[in-house]
Amino acid sequence: MDYDHTQKAPLYWILLGTAVFSAAIAYPISDQMLAFWIVIGVAVLISVSACCFANLTVRGEGDHLSIRFGPLPVFGTMIRYSDIHKVEAARTSLVDGWGVHWVPGRGWTYNIWGFSCVKIEMGKKVIRIGTDDIDGLLGFLKTKVTLPG
Repeated sequence: MDYDHTQKAPLYWILLGTAVFSAAIAYPISDQMLAFWIVIGVAVLISVSACCFANLTVRGEGDHLSIRFGPLPVFGTMIRYSDIHKVEAARTSLVDGWGVHWVPGRGWTYNIWGFSCVKIEMGKKVIRIGTDDIDGLLGFLKTKVTLPG
């Protein structure tokens, strides 16, 4: 059984709207070169960020689970099934947030939108994968992982 699911983020449209708005306010200040280029630079940075975090794809690939943000595939990771000790449905908190980051005492979070996630434990290492397909991802992982007990 293979798994391939992509979750889309509404935040993408908010970021793109912000970038367009930033570019629009740059036009009236085009005679002030420094301010103009700063605003354009911010608009470009926001646009690239939006394209890096528009969706989150979780895919079963042979001996590992692949996690990739996109459509610009700059951020992501892979988790070998053999390294997983425990999987369970969970919820992220406001501390975990959205995107990809590490929180002391909580571990890594890969999340694009919402608070539903699958928590994966690999010894002392914890990874939370945000998803709008909890049952599908959890069911898939349980077929791939040999869990103790």
